[in-house]
Amino acid sequence: IVLSGGDDRLWKTWGFPDGNILMTGEGHTDWLSGCCFRPSGTQLVTSSGDSTVRIWDLSRRGCILTLRGHSRAVHDCTWHSCGDFVASASMDGTSKIWDVNSERCRYTLRGHKESVNSIEFLPFSSTVLTSSADKTLSLWDVR
Repeated sequence: IVLSGGDDRLWKTWGFPDGNILMTGEGHTDWLSGCCFRPSGTQLVTSSGDSTVRIWDLSRRGCILTLRGHSRAVHDCTWHSCGDFVASASMDGTSKIWDVNSERCRYTLRGHKESVNSIEFLPFSSTVLTSSADKTLSLWDVR
């Protein structure tokens, strides 16, 4: 299964290698910039130009949680390998670590001088890598 999101405000799952659309989700009010499966494969996270991050349950075929806290478009999102945390990167110059179980922002990472364009957890660790339009990479310990 392949996951995609785009300017049409939709995410889609595709069968591979056939290319059939298996599922479509809608709810964001602006373009999708990032999408990622939860490690268990039961949910996914999306980020959008509408400044939100959303968690989707595939069995329910809908959004189960909308995370608000960024003041500008969110460029990227990812799951931690344990499946309990989501990270997001925004044009507002911050990144956030979200606790999915408590449905709250656990940490706001500040330090980049411009838009944060990508974010990724290093596998099986509490370290996050961000990249920014300020032409820097940062490693963060989010313990």
